[in-house]
Amino acid sequence: MRLEIITPDGTVFEGDAQSVSIPTPDGEITVLPHHIPLMSIVLPGSVMVRENGEERLLAVSRGVIEIDGQTVRLLVDSADRAEELEEQVIEKAKQAAEKLRTERREDAEGFAEATALLERELARLTTVRRRARRSLPPSA
Repeated sequence: MRLEIITPDGTVFEGDAQSVSIPTPDGEITVLPHHIPLMSIVLPGSVMVRENGEERLLAVSRGVIEIDGQTVRLLVDSADRAEELEEQVIEKAKQAAEKLRTERREDAEGFAEATALLERELARLTTVRRRARRSLPPSA
C-alpha cells in the first residue's frame, strides 16, 4: 500500500509500506493493504511503519488520517524520525513547554499552544525511548 506522511513543512515519508500502526482516540490501529476506507484523528505518539522487513518509528503530533483502500495519508502538524531525535534535547524542550504551560494557565489560547507543544515533546520522548528499547540486545 502507498503511505504518505505530510506536515505543513512538507512530505516526511512517501513510499510503499506493508503496514503502519497509528495512535488514534480509539487506541492504536494497524493498517494493512486493502484496509476499508476510514478517516480518523491522529493523536500525538509513535507511528510504526513496516517496509521490506524493516520497522521505522516516527514521532507525530495531532492530525488526521485518511485511508482509501490503496493509500494511507497522515496529515499531521509535525513528524520526526526516531533516529534523528536526541533524548536530552527533548527533555529540555519538554521542561520548557511545561513551564510555558504553567505561565499561560490564565490565557486560553496560550495555554492551548503550550499544551500542544508539550504533547509534541511527550510524543517525541516516548518514540525515542521506544526506539532505544527496541535496539537493546535481548536479555539472557
